[in-house]
Amino acid sequence: MKINSLMPAVYCVHALLLLCVLATVSTASRAEKRVFDMTIEDTRINLVGNRDFHTFAFDGQVPGPLIHVKEGDEVTVNVTNMTTLPHTIHWHGMLQRGTWQNDGVPGTTQEAIKPGDTYTYQFVAEPAGTMWYHCHVNVNEHVTMRGMWGPLIVEPKNPAPIEKKVTKDLIMMFSDWASKWASKPGEGGIPGDVFDYFTINGKSFPDTQPIRVKKGDVVRLRLIGSGDEFHSIHIHGHIALVAFKDGLPLAHPYQGDTFVVGPGERYDLIINMDNPGLWMVHDHVDTHTTNGDKPMGGIMTTIEYQEVGTDYPFYEWKDKKFMPDFYYEASLAKPHGIHRSKVFKGELIEE
Repeated sequence: MKINSLMPAVYCVHALLLLCVLATVSTASRAEKRVFDMTIEDTRINLVGNRDFHTFAFDGQVPGPLIHVKEGDEVTVNVTNMTTLPHTIHWHGMLQRGTWQNDGVPGTTQEAIKPGDTYTYQFVAEPAGTMWYHCHVNVNEHVTMRGMWGPLIVEPKNPAPIEKKVTKDLIMMFSDWASKWASKPGEGGIPGDVFDYFTINGKSFPDTQPIRVKKGDVVRLRLIGSGDEFHSIHIHGHIALVAFKDGLPLAHPYQGDTFVVGPGERYDLIINMDNPGLWMVHDHVDTHTTNGDKPMGGIMTTIEYQEVGTDYPFYEWKDKKFMPDFYYEASLAKPHGIHRSKVFKGELIEE
C-alpha cells in the first residue's frame, strides 16, 4: 500500500521531467545559428540635392544592412574595418547575458577594431523587439554624422496578437548632420555644432520615399532615434497606437498622432490604414524640415493610398520614381538573415 501511494507522485515527477526536456528541445529547435560578415568602409553618401557626406558606412551603406533574426538565435558577426580609424559595434538593446565582452564598448568590453583588422561578435539575440546597432568609438562623430548605424530586428518566439495583424512592417531611422564637417572625417561632433540637415534613413525630403498602402492595411512603423536630436513625429489623418517602447511590449499601450523620439529610443506604432488620401508625415520640430537654409526638406514623407492615386497637379511627388525597400519593408518580408539595400549604397572613397 505504501508503494502504491507513492506511484502518483513518481509519475508526476517523471511527467515534469519529460516536459522540461521537451521544452528544452523545442527551444533549441527554434533557435538557429546565424553567421554574418560585415565591413566598415569610407563611403560618400548623398543626403539630398548636392549635399554629400563622408561616412564610415557598414557594408558601404547608410543605414547599415538590416539584421533580422529570431529571439534566441545565436548570432555571429565578423566585422572587418577597412577605414583608417578604429571602430566597434554596440548591439543596442541586446542584454548580452554571459557575453558582456561582445557589447562593443572600447576600453570597457573590448579593444577597438584597428584599421585592417577583423573582430568577431557572438551573442544570443534577446530580448525580442526593435533594436539597432552602432559604433561606440567617438559616438559624437561616428554615430551622429558618419552614418554608423543600422537596424536590428529580433522577432519574438510568441508574437502578441496585435503583431499578427500587421500587413506592412517599416523602419524609420532619424538622424542629424552638420554640413560644416561633411568632408572632414575624424572631426566634428562637438558642442556648438549646428545641425542643418535631417534625414529619414539617410535621406532628406524630397529624396525620401512615400509610404504606399491600401485601405485595410495594418502598418507597423518602427521609429528609431539614431542621431543626436529629439524628433517630434506627426502623422496626419490617423491615430496610431504605441505598442512597444525600446522593443518591449507596453503594459498599457496608448494612442496619439505625435510622438517624440529621443536619441537611442525606439517606438513601435501600429496604424490602421482606414482613411484613404495623401497624408503628410513629418517632424514637428519645424527646423528639422529644412535642408540647409531652405524650407520644405528634412524629415518629411507622405502616406499614399492606392485607392486615391497620385495624379494631382498640386502633389509634389506625382511624378516621383518610387524606390522600394526604402523603409526595409521588402526586406522585412523576406526570410531571416542579413539584408542589404541598393537604395542606401554609397560611393566607395579610395584614398
